[in-house]
Amino acid sequence: MANLKEIRSRITSVNSTKQITSAMKMVSAAKLRKAQDAIIQMRPYASKLHEILENLSSSLDVSENEYAKERAAERVLIVSITSNRGLCGAFNNNVIKRVKSIIQDYPNADVKVLSIGKKSFESFKKTSYNPGAGYPSNPHEIYEDLTFEQSSIIAQAIMDKYIEGKLDKVFLVYNSFKNAAMQILKTEQFLPIASTPSEDADASETQSDYIFEPNKEEIVTELIPKSLKIQLYKGLLDSHAAEHGARMTAMHKATDNATELSKELKLKYNKARQASITNEILEIVSGAEALNG
Repeated sequence: MANLKEIRSRITSVNSTKQITSAMKMVSAAKLRKAQDAIIQMRPYASKLHEILENLSSSLDVSENEYAKERAAERVLIVSITSNRGLCGAFNNNVIKRVKSIIQDYPNADVKVLSIGKKSFESFKKTSYNPGAGYPSNPHEIYEDLTFEQSSIIAQAIMDKYIEGKLDKVFLVYNSFKNAAMQILKTEQFLPIASTPSEDADASETQSDYIFEPNKEEIVTELIPKSLKIQLYKGLLDSHAAEHGARMTAMHKATDNATELSKELKLKYNKARQASITNEILEIVSGAEALNG
């Protein structure tokens, strides 16, 4: 049986860990509320704008919409959205596994991974999938100031590469926020714009015929790039909220595990202490009997 000093040391260590995980849980819960409000407010606007974009794209000729040109998938970009920090369960690993799965789907293509988040960046920075120059440097720094303007810079760089013909397909991979305990891993085709109905749209809705005002060219020029920027921004907000939810859940489980482990160690400590006291009593009695004899 382990000595009492070793058990006391383990109890102290577990209690210290419990305090840390409990504090991290409360911090994540506070941040989650703000991030959750942001994505809930953004979703209806982004969903409707994306629905209009898909309907609009289906009514345009390819020559009128450069962002809908279908090409052979020879150059593929995967935008991997993870977090900058760990301690959030399988949140980041799920995204990285999905990215690797998509890479296997294009064995003959030149696949690059644009990592938004340090965890994804660390996984692919020393591989051939590192996109290199031509994209914003250190895109994971966007989490320090997550705004539409900052995400637009990344989206514009991707869109420019696609228009120049340097990219044939672009995918977004991220965790979508459902609630504090559940995140949904999503893979969305960013470019070219698909003309099929979106997941959020009602399947019974039909394609709409639009009247353009002031003119089609100006609407297309303004609406399509803005919609694509909104799509990326929504993915970042979704992932940001899901990260805090995953971390809060992970820290809650860690705190519960630390509590259970602390109880087990205290029970073990009491048993060891009881055995030590019993041995001391036996030694005293045996010594007294020896002197009397």
